[in-house]
Amino acid sequence: MGHGHSHGHGHGRHHGHDHDHGHDSAPLPAAFDTSVPDEALTPEQQSRRSMLRRAGLLGAGLATVGAFGAAASGTAAAQTATGARNSSGGRKGKGFLWLAGDHHIHTQYSSDGKYRVVDQVRQGARHGMDWLVITDHGSAAHAKIGVDKVNPDIKRARDAYEDTLVFQGLEWNIPGAEHGTVFVHPGKNEVSVLKQFENDYDGSVKNASDSTPANEALAVAGIAFLGEQVQRRKVKDALMLANHPARRGVDSPHEIRAWRDATPASHQIAVGFEGAPGHQAAGLPAPLGMGRARGIYDNNPSANSFPGYPPESYRTWGGFDWMTSTVGGLWDSLLAEGKAWWISANSDSHQVYADTAARGGGDFNTDGRYGDPVYNGQIDTTQGDYWPGQYSRTHVGAEDFSYAAVMDGIRAGRVWVDHGQLISGLDVRVSGGSRWATLGGALHVKKGTNVTLTVDIAPAQDANWAGFIPKLARVDVIQGDVTGPAADRDTLVAPTTKVVKSYEVDKTTGTVRITYSLGRVDRPLYLRLRGSDGNRSAVGARGAAVDPAGPAIDVVGDADPWKDLWFYSNPVWVLPA
Repeated sequence: MGHGHSHGHGHGRHHGHDHDHGHDSAPLPAAFDTSVPDEALTPEQQSRRSMLRRAGLLGAGLATVGAFGAAASGTAAAQTATGARNSSGGRKGKGFLWLAGDHHIHTQYSSDGKYRVVDQVRQGARHGMDWLVITDHGSAAHAKIGVDKVNPDIKRARDAYEDTLVFQGLEWNIPGAEHGTVFVHPGKNEVSVLKQFENDYDGSVKNASDSTPANEALAVAGIAFLGEQVQRRKVKDALMLANHPARRGVDSPHEIRAWRDATPASHQIAVGFEGAPGHQAAGLPAPLGMGRARGIYDNNPSANSFPGYPPESYRTWGGFDWMTSTVGGLWDSLLAEGKAWWISANSDSHQVYADTAARGGGDFNTDGRYGDPVYNGQIDTTQGDYWPGQYSRTHVGAEDFSYAAVMDGIRAGRVWVDHGQLISGLDVRVSGGSRWATLGGALHVKKGTNVTLTVDIAPAQDANWAGFIPKLARVDVIQGDVTGPAADRDTLVAPTTKVVKSYEVDKTTGTVRITYSLGRVDRPLYLRLRGSDGNRSAVGARGAAVDPAGPAIDVVGDADPWKDLWFYSNPVWVLPA
């Protein structure tokens, strides 16, 4: 099960244990810093450096990172679509630092969790994670005890793994809806703000789980509260992302839009949802695994479910949530409004598949936590989770290595996600005239300007946890019109969005370059990307003319996640005027 502490930094650079982690910028992680020799790195740092080397992201400092990180040059597009927050297309010539992370992780401070904070952080670092968010479940016990008790453990993990940014958050029981990640920038008020938020706005604490107008209003008020804490400088920043949004059908389209619009677009707090849920090992067939569904998406509609969702929305498609995987579906209907709404992919790690730990003893309701896990004497194949980074990754383009930069990158939508380490790096540029924009940004050009999408992909170069080197087989370019705010806030469709071009990929080394010409653009639109190992596909829910080879619905009880790998990117808008 691999417990124990690691305090080794031994790379000869002072990263400082006395800083408050609330700084604007920190030294580069040792794995990124080529002045630190390999032999001076800890095993976790060596693992991270190896990943960067294989992806071609190390060797010439940040300039090389920019090769897969959309380094700025010339005039970068500086605004997202209408109504969305401004977003930089580059960072003053140095490129973005693409930091892998996970915003959905549980510990012994969750009633269904098991591990210590440091266990999750150590495993995350081992699997290449640069940032992590500890998100134990909101509950009466957590609000009363856990939110305080977990903080010293998080601080110790920050000190033990200073090359990993460890946020404190919680998994919010959204009133009237599903769960969501809420997290704040570290600082002196991180506990008090989270505690007040949980006591005043958690659906479990407030007995506000049913889908009623009053509960939906409470959720919006909770997001607004977080915005006020940032505005009043109680915390430097706060973010919310909805977790496993289609799992039980209780996140209605109008609720999602209400969360998005709860705070000003200039500093949006609710910024997206999980494009792919955690619990991906749950799809492994018995007796190899649980024999349930990827993401534990094996539910049916309930009295609180939105009636407009079809039965197939309660399943995953290629491991991804139906809201994201349906081309021309709910996610696209949000993007077609020209407003920011992003996707992520996370572990939702509670109890890990094939681990040898058992939950420690103790009374959770009395103590707010379980005891430390103990060795169980056997490999446990009845669990459905992976460690952070073991299977799912969320890659964020950050201005530097800091808490603030990761939060800024997420808010700006500089994000792509993958499963099973399908690819190592992704650089997306949409250019026209003398300008260009990257993920989450917008290209502003004159009407009639020729616009081109250029994509550089670094194929996987090393075996993943399952023991094979994934091979990218196909990349799809998806395009839709920006039509403005939806008149019907429960709409599920974006009628013009479709796959406009697919590329077969037969290259496994070097860089895969894809160029797609949009021609002369005379209307606002957006582009996004999707890629697959080509093992499973089917005609999409909106027909072959929209999505001829999309992800297939996952079979409950027989869905090996390693045999069906995909990556998705956030969009880039093109806004001619």
